[in-house]
Amino acid sequence: MSKWGILSGIAASAIWGGMYVVSKVVLEVIPPFTLLTLRLLLGIMVLGWIVQWQGGLGFDRQQWKQVLGVGIVGYGISIGFQFVGTKLSNASNGALITSSTPAFVLLFAAWLLREKMTSRHLIALAVSTLGALIVVDPRAARLSPDFFWGNLSLVGAAVTWALYSVLIRLVTRNLDTLRVSLVAFVGGLFITVPAAIWEWKASGIGAINWGILAGILYLGIISTALAMFLWNTAFATLPASIASLTLFAQPLVGALLGALLLGEKLSNLFYLGGVLISLGLILATRES
Repeated sequence: MSKWGILSGIAASAIWGGMYVVSKVVLEVIPPFTLLTLRLLLGIMVLGWIVQWQGGLGFDRQQWKQVLGVGIVGYGISIGFQFVGTKLSNASNGALITSSTPAFVLLFAAWLLREKMTSRHLIALAVSTLGALIVVDPRAARLSPDFFWGNLSLVGAAVTWALYSVLIRLVTRNLDTLRVSLVAFVGGLFITVPAAIWEWKASGIGAINWGILAGILYLGIISTALAMFLWNTAFATLPASIASLTLFAQPLVGALLGALLLGEKLSNLFYLGGVLISLGLILATRES
């Protein structure tokens, strides 16, 4: 079992769990798809420089098409669903529905990768999911008819992110993870750029100061270039059913930072949830 893969997945999820405060501030000035486009462009610049330094891409036309398609699914469609869902629903619903992503990964992995669904993986998934539900507290969610389309979009985000993650494992069987990450970012632009242009015409962009600029750089370099590469590395080096469980680090880190930065209180249930998530990951990675 790859310890580097596990650490990569946990690190990526931890970064995403900690970007909420930064995103909230930046999104008050820059619309979501415009911000996502900027994040992808910064990610392309950072990874592109590294790939160029390493000697270039070396993809043929078929490989370009495959990886661009993966990027469209992950960075265009899935994150697009997430933005729409969060806007039409609420953050609590988003956290609750996102916790279903590893279950969808398990299904796609069995279908596309022919990974076996062992009883150990199913138990680990159940334990970790229970822990995540305790952390996000489903009582705060509102699954009312008023949020139907928003919740449906969030389900779409969970399903397509699971599909993207499994496709990453599929294409990185023969291709370098760093180069796949770079080209996938380019694929996302096919969705985000038209949406960003529509946003500019509809609402424009607010005043950008040094704080907003720093936030954009953080989101582009750390939360996109670094975190997405780490996430892809986890799926390239681990069975998808195991890599997906590292996503549960996201609500843990988000809650911890909420307590540290925003003064939010952590209940005993938070610690119980953290223990269950950890137990699930340990169970999944323990070799027979």
